[in-house]
Amino acid sequence: MVVTIGPELEAALKEQACRQGVGPEILALNILREHFPVAPPPQPRDEWERGLLEAARDWGVSLPDSALSSEGLYE
Repeated sequence: MVVTIGPELEAALKEQACRQGVGPEILALNILREHFPVAPPPQPRDEWERGLLEAARDWGVSLPDSALSSEGLYE
Protein backbone atom coordinates (compact mmCIF):
# COMPACT_ATOMS: atom_id res chain seq x y z
CA MET A 1 0.00 0.00 0.00
CA VAL A 2 1.24 3.46 -0.84
CA VAL A 3 -0.19 6.52 0.87
CA THR A 4 0.36 9.87 -0.80
CA ILE A 5 0.39 12.86 1.53
CA GLY A 6 0.62 16.56 0.79
CA PRO A 7 3.72 18.65 1.40
CA GLU A 8 2.28 20.28 4.56
CA LEU A 9 1.55 16.94 6.20
CA GLU A 10 4.91 15.57 5.10
CA ALA A 11 6.71 18.53 6.67
CA ALA A 12 4.76 18.15 9.93
CA LEU A 13 5.46 14.43 10.00
CA LYS A 14 9.19 14.96 9.41
CA GLU A 15 9.35 17.66 12.09
CA GLN A 16 7.59 15.52 14.70
CA ALA A 17 9.69 12.49 13.78
CA CYS A 18 12.86 14.52 14.22
CA ARG A 19 11.67 15.65 17.67
CA GLN A 20 11.07 12.04 18.66
CA GLY A 21 14.32 10.82 17.15
CA VAL A 22 12.75 8.38 14.71
CA GLY A 23 12.26 8.27 10.96
CA PRO A 24 9.04 9.66 9.49
CA GLU A 25 8.00 6.20 8.24
CA ILE A 26 8.40 4.73 11.74
CA LEU A 27 6.39 7.57 13.28
CA ALA A 28 3.61 7.14 10.70
CA LEU A 29 3.47 3.37 11.37
CA ASN A 30 3.38 3.94 15.13
CA ILE A 31 0.50 6.39 14.79
CA LEU A 32 -1.43 3.99 12.54
CA ARG A 33 -0.87 1.12 14.99
CA GLU A 34 -2.17 3.26 17.86
CA HIS A 35 -5.32 4.28 16.00
CA PHE A 36 -6.02 0.97 14.26
CA PRO A 37 -5.05 -1.84 16.65
CA VAL A 38 -5.07 -5.33 15.20
CA ALA A 39 -7.10 -7.85 17.17
CA PRO A 40 -5.28 -11.05 18.08
CA PRO A 41 -6.62 -14.25 16.51
CA PRO A 42 -9.38 -15.96 18.50
CA GLN A 43 -8.24 -18.48 21.09
CA PRO A 44 -10.26 -21.70 21.39
CA ARG A 45 -12.00 -22.28 24.71
CA ASP A 46 -12.37 -26.04 24.34
CA GLU A 47 -11.55 -29.01 22.10
CA TRP A 48 -14.58 -28.43 19.86
CA GLU A 49 -13.58 -24.83 19.12
CA ARG A 50 -9.96 -25.88 18.61
CA GLY A 51 -11.05 -28.41 15.97
CA LEU A 52 -13.31 -25.85 14.30
CA LEU A 53 -10.52 -23.25 14.08
CA GLU A 54 -8.06 -25.83 12.75
CA ALA A 55 -10.51 -26.84 10.03
CA ALA A 56 -11.19 -23.25 8.96
CA ARG A 57 -9.39 -21.99 5.88
CA ASP A 58 -9.29 -18.58 4.24
CA TRP A 59 -10.58 -19.24 0.75
CA GLY A 60 -10.73 -15.59 -0.31
CA VAL A 61 -13.83 -13.63 -1.12
CA SER A 62 -17.39 -14.92 -1.24
CA LEU A 63 -19.18 -15.06 -4.54
CA PRO A 64 -22.23 -12.83 -4.92
CA ASP A 65 -25.62 -14.56 -5.04
CA SER A 66 -25.96 -13.64 -8.72
CA ALA A 67 -22.89 -15.76 -9.53
CA LEU A 68 -24.62 -18.82 -8.06
CA SER A 69 -27.77 -18.52 -10.13
CA SER A 70 -28.20 -20.73 -13.20
CA GLU A 71 -27.49 -17.74 -15.45
CA GLY A 72 -24.46 -16.70 -13.43
CA LEU A 73 -22.89 -20.15 -13.63
CA TYR A 74 -22.56 -19.90 -17.41
CA GLU A 75 -21.22 -16.34 -17.61
